[in-house]
Amino acid sequence: MSSLADRLAAASRDRTSSGSGQTDALPAKAGTDRTTTTTRQEDEFRDLKATVHNRLLQQLGPKLYDADLTQSELERMVRSALQDAMQDEDVLITPADRTRIAQEIADDILGYGPIEPFLRDPDLTEVMVNGPDSIWIERSGKLHKVEGAFGDEAHLRRTIDKIVSRIGRRVDESSPMVDARLPDGSRVNAVIPPLAIDGSLLTIRKFSADPYTSDDLVAFGTYSQRTADFLAACVKGRLNVIVSGSTGAGKTTTLNVLSSFIPTDERIVTIEDAAELQLHQDHVLRLESRPANIEGKGAIDIRDLVKNSLRMRPDRIVVGEVRDSAALDMLQAMNTGHDGSICTVHSNGPRDTLARIETMVLMAGMDLPIRAIREQVASAVDLIVHQSRLRDGSRRITHVTEVERMEGDVITLQDIFLYDHSMGFDENGRSLGRLRATGLRPKFIDKLAHENVKVDPMLFAMDGI
Repeated sequence: MSSLADRLAAASRDRTSSGSGQTDALPAKAGTDRTTTTTRQEDEFRDLKATVHNRLLQQLGPKLYDADLTQSELERMVRSALQDAMQDEDVLITPADRTRIAQEIADDILGYGPIEPFLRDPDLTEVMVNGPDSIWIERSGKLHKVEGAFGDEAHLRRTIDKIVSRIGRRVDESSPMVDARLPDGSRVNAVIPPLAIDGSLLTIRKFSADPYTSDDLVAFGTYSQRTADFLAACVKGRLNVIVSGSTGAGKTTTLNVLSSFIPTDERIVTIEDAAELQLHQDHVLRLESRPANIEGKGAIDIRDLVKNSLRMRPDRIVVGEVRDSAALDMLQAMNTGHDGSICTVHSNGPRDTLARIETMVLMAGMDLPIRAIREQVASAVDLIVHQSRLRDGSRRITHVTEVERMEGDVITLQDIFLYDHSMGFDENGRSLGRLRATGLRPKFIDKLAHENVKVDPMLFAMDGI
């Protein structure tokens, strides 16, 4: 039986002879030979990679899990051992292939395997694994399938286990779903069989090490400079703001930017399922919910944290996302002196946002009449900022809407800024629309004045942006 080195040397001779032009086979036959040769080369590449990988694991053993080693020390140790193992394998491969094998093995041991290069790419916002053979990424709001795959379902499961175990979580048949975050803050969702029928599913929403600022959102076209100035005044003036939108619309990014307008001398409590907000004020207290343990006990949800935050003497409460009965406690906080609170809600528009809040309040189990709930909402919420991801992949604020008052049994809304879709799209499919002032002056201008926040009346003028 030939050795791995003999087979790789034979494959190298095949490549040399096939490129020398000495054969006169028919084009179709030549194409078939090339395909067969390429497949054989890939198989031999995988064999060599597996051999080196196993040798490295045998050589390092428990050192890979030594808690006393820093990440940089571990990386140096692995790369040094990897270089030695590659040199000991006396095979004929190109320097590019040798570098590729070394990088892939290092990614497997030190990182997250085939998806590690995408996690290092700062231009990507999301990495999605749809089973071991399918990896997708989101770039500039658009989805793209990429080259790369896990070896098999077991390889993918090992990677998922590595991700969740580092943050003290688990995923198995008794708990086949997990929602967690990487050490750098990136949000992770994993679903494994039997819930995932065609193989384990992994979704990673990447965390920006350098958070976007208001100027960045203006440059991206998410909103206009006028809108930025107006929203900054609303936050400084302690208005209660809800950021609404669909999944992936950019709500958390906008929430982070709005939170950056909060004065540095205020005590801020942030409450999230997976901590994503990056506030740079001096007095920030970060709370994160906790799922149940293996016995089904010990869960701490957003509602528990909102209740507890009221005892922490907050000036502001910032909730990453309200999706259940925590809405009732959030309304109570807004109505009991904790002005300037900000949260996000999933919805299709400003009116739907109010309807969802009503539904979530009813989830608390309180037998409250709808009118009483609406009166609470109208009293608590001052402004709704609705964001959408458009067809071209861009994320735009489409509504900045004032919540006015109750008229009969209906809460009246007034759009202050509205996205103009009438300009259509350019030849590349990019939206030409802009966020425009409607010309209406919000009723809460007087409330801002009481907080010593002045708003330029020209922000609401209809001409220009």
